[in-house]
Amino acid sequence: MTGDEIRDPIPNPNPNPNPDSNPENPEAEVIALSPEALLSSSTFVCEVCGKEFRRDQNLQIHRRGHNLPWNFPQKKAAAEGSGKEAARKRVYVCPEETCVYHDPARALGDLTGIKKHYSRKHGEKKWKCDKCSKKYAVRTDWKAHARVCGNREYECLCGTLFSTYA
Repeated sequence: MTGDEIRDPIPNPNPNPNPDSNPENPEAEVIALSPEALLSSSTFVCEVCGKEFRRDQNLQIHRRGHNLPWNFPQKKAAAEGSGKEAARKRVYVCPEETCVYHDPARALGDLTGIKKHYSRKHGEKKWKCDKCSKKYAVRTDWKAHARVCGNREYECLCGTLFSTYA
């Protein structure tokens, strides 16, 4: 290339700022889960005391209290394997065909992210705020909203109180 030539940068076809959502690796394994699998609330149960956990990692940490060995099958499999298969990245697509995340180029990079996305955007909104009647599909979103709903007041110069600052 000579000094007279100017190369235009290739525009990013994915304007999403999430680095996990645009797999730069074309060899990434694209996983499409069913809506039922995305909405299932899988629980992990301690075999000693019966306590339930939503995440396997939390169960493994809990097992230390019973002096049981840690058991991280995903990490062990990655450590034992070698080459491309062990390092192959997984991306998850939304099962809704009209959704922007149905396209593998816009897939989300982790299972938790696709589960929350599907619940928030396509799932049933089960939790309702007692104060303002706003509904949420993800329990943690509802709890975060409930903590601040009605607590913030903004006072105008004339003395009138408002719930939003505009």
